[in-house]
Amino acid sequence: MGFLDENYLLETDTAKNLYSQVENLPILDAHNHGDVEEIILNEGWSDIWEVEGATDHYVWEMMRRRGIKEEKITGSASNREKWLSLAKIFPELAGNPTFEWIHLDLKRRFGIEKEISEQTAEYIWGKTQKLLQSEKMTPQNLLQEMKVEVMCTTDNPDSLLTFHKKAQQELSEIKILPTWRPDRAMNIGHIDWNDFVDKLGAAYDEEITNFNQFKNILEKSHDFFDEMGCTASDHGVKEPSVYPVSRDRVSEIFNSRRNKKELSDKEISDFKSYMMMFFGELNEKTDWVTQLHIGAVRDYRDHLYDLLGPDSGGDVATNALEIVDNMRYFFNKFDGSIPVVLYYLDPVLAPAAATIARAFPNISLGAPWWFIDSHHGIEQQLKFVATVDLLSNHAGMVTDSRKLMSYDSRTEVFRRTACNVLGEMVEKGQIPFEAASDLAYRLSYKNPYELYFKDSV
Repeated sequence: MGFLDENYLLETDTAKNLYSQVENLPILDAHNHGDVEEIILNEGWSDIWEVEGATDHYVWEMMRRRGIKEEKITGSASNREKWLSLAKIFPELAGNPTFEWIHLDLKRRFGIEKEISEQTAEYIWGKTQKLLQSEKMTPQNLLQEMKVEVMCTTDNPDSLLTFHKKAQQELSEIKILPTWRPDRAMNIGHIDWNDFVDKLGAAYDEEITNFNQFKNILEKSHDFFDEMGCTASDHGVKEPSVYPVSRDRVSEIFNSRRNKKELSDKEISDFKSYMMMFFGELNEKTDWVTQLHIGAVRDYRDHLYDLLGPDSGGDVATNALEIVDNMRYFFNKFDGSIPVVLYYLDPVLAPAAATIARAFPNISLGAPWWFIDSHHGIEQQLKFVATVDLLSNHAGMVTDSRKLMSYDSRTEVFRRTACNVLGEMVEKGQIPFEAASDLAYRLSYKNPYELYFKDSV
């Protein structure tokens, strides 16, 4: 098997047969961090660094791991210097999924077979720069070429979705839907929470002075997103914990924080618990999917946060958390009434997440997330889910990507890995080929379609 050849990740003839059935299916991406303004303006990119490195935290982290100075990652160095620095250490990334994804991008989108290295850096820089000038390489054309049928971005409740409106008016070949991400509304202990509340009020031309107004405007935002085609909310929570809390108690906590008083850990927890139940109730009215991303410790590296701020590649995973007891109230309260998708960041949480899903028909497991979205992570998760829960109920692939070019490469790795896992089951006599074929289609397209998009596509 050659590097990224036609048999890449496919170890048997059965796996190859299965993959041939799903490789050209459209992409349904229910969770990413796409830039809708970039897509609507459709101006494209000037160089390969803009395409592959400028927004990719995976790339930044790998460069830091190999000793590249921050100036040539997020700093003042030119894009060419940054690309050359990345290319120089790129062979040293072998084994990490970033190595495969970017090579796949070069091969699939640019037709470049050469491996990235110090020796090929100038060639790749020059060739991609020329190709990026063509109309074919604009965001909208690339999305069509990659067969992206629907993509869901991640949006704050104060967003007025200006470019989503333009997308609905101007794009006919692809649907770009918002996803409601109310983390900033719930994170009352965060330093900028009051600023967010002010922005939320300004978005709806109201001053928020009490908890009732806060809830009402969040509901208005939820309704607006629903009108814009939103099908899901998304919640990034390190350790979710939901239990009964009175409205009066939360109103007092709200008033204290608006008056800029410090809150206790218990007050913060009570507020978050109440808000998570409120979000579930809103989703129940609109039949949205509730996506829970569990286990990320944000901005763990202090120096990086002080230098660059949040979302700069300094996050880590933890399994030192409780989800079974903490979420029992929430899962039982919404048993059968709202679709829920669980994403966990550490595979140690797989048994808890999979058995929770097994107990509740309305709960599904999402694709391996972030640090475990590699071939290895996907393979291990699918094999585990097959034995503990049901692959028939898996939510399918999401890219979780900040860069458009990788929607296809990440989806390809997922589909190839899924087909290899299913092919192995057929070869071992565990399942018939027809069942494997059905599961390959479900994981690649049918399940996300039925879960998120059956009423919008």
